[in-house]
Amino acid sequence: MSASSALSLSEAKTNILSGLTVALALVPEAIAFALVAHVNPLVGLYAAFIMCLIASAFGGRPGMISGATGSMAVVMVALVVQHGVEYLFATIVLTGILQLAFGLLRLGKFIRMVPHPVMLGFVNGLAIVIFLAQLGHFKVKDATGAEHWIHGRPLGIMLALIVATMLIIYLLPRLTRAIPSSLVAIVAVALFAIFTGIHTRTVGDMASIRGGFPSFHLPAVPWNLATLRIVLPYAFILAGVGLIETLLTLNLVDDITDSRGRPNRECLAQGAGNLVCGFFGAMGGCAMIGQTMINVSSGARRRLAGITAGLCLLSFILFASSLIERIPIAALVGVMFVVSEKTFEWGSFRVFGKVPKHDIFVIIAVTVVTVFTDLAVAVILGILIAALVFAWEHAKQIAVKTRIDEEGRKIYELSGSVFFASTAQFQDLFTPREDPDDVIIEFRHARVMDHSALEAIDSVADKYQQAGKRLHLRHLSPDCYELLQKARSTVEVNLIEDPRYHVADDQIS
Repeated sequence: MSASSALSLSEAKTNILSGLTVALALVPEAIAFALVAHVNPLVGLYAAFIMCLIASAFGGRPGMISGATGSMAVVMVALVVQHGVEYLFATIVLTGILQLAFGLLRLGKFIRMVPHPVMLGFVNGLAIVIFLAQLGHFKVKDATGAEHWIHGRPLGIMLALIVATMLIIYLLPRLTRAIPSSLVAIVAVALFAIFTGIHTRTVGDMASIRGGFPSFHLPAVPWNLATLRIVLPYAFILAGVGLIETLLTLNLVDDITDSRGRPNRECLAQGAGNLVCGFFGAMGGCAMIGQTMINVSSGARRRLAGITAGLCLLSFILFASSLIERIPIAALVGVMFVVSEKTFEWGSFRVFGKVPKHDIFVIIAVTVVTVFTDLAVAVILGILIAALVFAWEHAKQIAVKTRIDEEGRKIYELSGSVFFASTAQFQDLFTPREDPDDVIIEFRHARVMDHSALEAIDSVADKYQQAGKRLHLRHLSPDCYELLQKARSTVEVNLIEDPRYHVADDQIS
């Protein structure tokens, strides 16, 4: 092991304590998301343990934390309600296989194409989602099962404990960073509540976390095409949502730590984690931006932190459930409120008026859609908007200079890119009826990008032929020549000067 990769005692302590803090923060989240998906809380806790351990040990982004997530839980609800939890386990197995295939095909690199405004919208949207998710802890169920907001003394106690937790997290680092402030806050508030006898909601009020080691469990479903037709659509959605959230979180950690993760390796680790979850009675998951922010903010940068979190979570289930269940929910809510505040990119407000309006629109659109619908939909929508805006702006950059040479020929000197968004403007540049008998279109400073551009060139050549004019196309690439139909006879081939880029076209075999 090289000196740069070896863990110092101080760094090991930081990662272990951060892992313990993350494990405590994972408990209520895993329980809550399991309840959202209509499965037993242990199904969520086992998923958090398995995903956290495998992704941390083998993933491509040390310091990132994985577990059961709300973005995947909301997709599972309909499947569990309609077909039962065994179909969920089968779906998670297939989800893992799809994610493994994604990693093996090395498709993770394409996450680098996500525009920065989409990243800002993703971060802001998830920060709001984290905040809103905590509001559910301010509700209780009555004897009929109906939910009501807490009020009066219970509300006052809970708010006071939340404020105390947040103050410790914000103020302790000014005194010392030897111990993660989030861990100190959780322990201090828990001890205060226990020794003063304050009555407030605890982890145990949500559900019991006592259990055994997860055991191998083959999903009890018919292994036939009928089952595949049921689980495949859900598996595709879960795989997509999981990978998008994971890879965007990986990008975020890259920016924070000024380092470079390995997205394809992370895809493989996520796939392996979900595959194991499906065979061990767990609900699967992906990267968690909230717990990741806790970990990174604590200074943890190594795999040890995530591995510690996973093992601590398992030890809670096996040995320390009675202690963990006494932790006030308010302490964990306070931690997540701080995470939400630190995750939100407040600097995005400062870009208003300083960046193009369409970038601001993308940030707002992705944020809003993330909050009200689905993360995957939000990111895809943001990418589509950004791509269309780019195409529109790029299309306006095509230009032409015209001149008459000494032989009386009109020369069009093009600059810019000819592609689907600029073909109409490209064709409007030419005036076949008014031009002389000899016309040259010079592509030295222009580029033909796609099949739409080739069709536009063919169309222009056809117009000149119908007008009885001679057209010459100069400095087109050889592949353009091969794909042109009507205009092929007008191309002047120069093997030395002609460009050799390749047009993206399905006709090229």
